[in-house]
Amino acid sequence: MSLTFTGRRTAAAVLTAALLVPLTACGGNDDTKKNSGAQATRSAAGTPEADLTVLAAASLTDVFKTAGAAYEKSHPGTKVTFSFAGSQELAAQVEQGAPADALVTADTKTMDALKNDTGTPTVIAKNRLVIATTEGNPEKVKGLKDLADPGLKVVLAAPEVPVGRYSKKILDAQKITVKPVSQEPNVRAVLSKVELGEADAGLVYKTDAATATDKVDAVEIPDAQNAIAEYPAATLKTSKNAEAAAAFVAWLSTPEAQKILKDAGFQQP
Repeated sequence: MSLTFTGRRTAAAVLTAALLVPLTACGGNDDTKKNSGAQATRSAAGTPEADLTVLAAASLTDVFKTAGAAYEKSHPGTKVTFSFAGSQELAAQVEQGAPADALVTADTKTMDALKNDTGTPTVIAKNRLVIATTEGNPEKVKGLKDLADPGLKVVLAAPEVPVGRYSKKILDAQKITVKPVSQEPNVRAVLSKVELGEADAGLVYKTDAATATDKVDAVEIPDAQNAIAEYPAATLKTSKNAEAAAAFVAWLSTPEAQKILKDAGFQQP
């Protein structure tokens, strides 16, 4: 009897083991498939999925809309939302703790003042100034000296705005005194005044004038009299998407992003 019972017990154990083996194997395959699927999704995207908010200088409005669309296309699952304003306004937002992931300013001075709030900045582009006039340049503005004409309505950016500082720098260097009819909070506001005919001329970035060729003319300023604007980009330490933010900032220096910036008239860093 004991031998028979033992034999039956052994047979049952073998049968149970035989049934469990394929079930365990199937479970392992499912896990493997799930893991490899997750890795494939990350590999295809290149970065974790995230909704990024990027604070960017007003002069980047048009080009960054194009750049953002290109980035989202090559990084499925990532959405980039931009908030455009004068660099000094963006700095105030950062200091007040506005929720954002990255910052791009139109000068290094503003970025450097935020070094405790940002990662290490990288210059992604450069720009230069031109004189924007109303379409057809009816006042026949030929250069910086013409802006001193008291009969000419000139609009400039406020001195705390990067383009305002650049404007003051080049005017002071040429010992030219200009009494603007208004001082605006960002370069797009300066351009708008000229577009609307509320001013005869204004100092703006070359790339901004290029966005309104049907409404304004651009008078070139010689290199020896001009100023070069640098655009640094950096992640924000308060970002809740640190890895994705770093990936976007790094992408701005890639050939794909640099071509978009160059096509918009920006200079290489």
